[in-house]
Amino acid sequence: MNTSAMAQSGRFRARQMARGSVTEGAARAGFAARGVIYLLVGALALQIAFGDTGRQADRGGALQELAQKPFGAVLLWALGIGLVGMALWRLSEALFGSVGKDGRSARKRLMATVRCAFYVFVAYSVLTFAASRHQSGGSSDQQSRDATARALEIPAGQMLVGAAGLVIVGAGGWIAVRAVLRKYHDKLRLGQMSRRTRQLVDVTGVVGGAARGLVFAVAGVFAVRAAIDYEPDKAKGLDDTLRTFADTPLGPWLLVCVAAGLVLFGVFSFAMARWRRV
Repeated sequence: MNTSAMAQSGRFRARQMARGSVTEGAARAGFAARGVIYLLVGALALQIAFGDTGRQADRGGALQELAQKPFGAVLLWALGIGLVGMALWRLSEALFGSVGKDGRSARKRLMATVRCAFYVFVAYSVLTFAASRHQSGGSSDQQSRDATARALEIPAGQMLVGAAGLVIVGAGGWIAVRAVLRKYHDKLRLGQMSRRTRQLVDVTGVVGGAARGLVFAVAGVFAVRAAIDYEPDKAKGLDDTLRTFADTPLGPWLLVCVAAGLVLFGVFSFAMARWRRV
């Protein structure tokens, strides 16, 4: 066997290992962990809509809520480890490609790399909280304002913040449109579902994905506004973004709808953990 053939054989074995049972288990644990976070954030947002404004509807608030449950410490560590699994799975996609006919394209690998970096950050924050029971860096709102303020201070910072906001708006629209068009069907093992199950998954996927995309898009709009006005305090994290839905003419009922959508996206994440092709 020549050197080229041996190299190809080695790469094939590496891809097989990356897509093996260990990586599959890591991916499914990651989707389940993501589902827990969205369920908790959506539930906290519902409580805010119904008057409990002392809650914090973001990842920090979700972790605080989980910590107060029986065996909270164990749950926090399990959540963090699940998110590490998600990061490792995304890393394997970046290195070896993902499922699908264009899974090894440069675009898909770049997206996997970005997602890996995101989940590394989220997993680190959850594990840090699990170790210390202290949410370092403050709320998502304070983190957004601080990051925006630092970015505005650098050369061309105003343009960078504005561009980042537009990217977030675009990402939110992309998430919502793909959800409405049910693009996730390409990644699910639909043959393993009954007709009734597919219908229920579609409700969670379409409504939940649209709500998630809307929240992203609105957060991006606030970032653009902060850049235009050169006021970092106008940037909003997840908690403040959700609260703005209650300030619209529709009142708290719009927040109720969005929060319910986030809860449904949490349920959809559990469906992904069960039926996603990895």
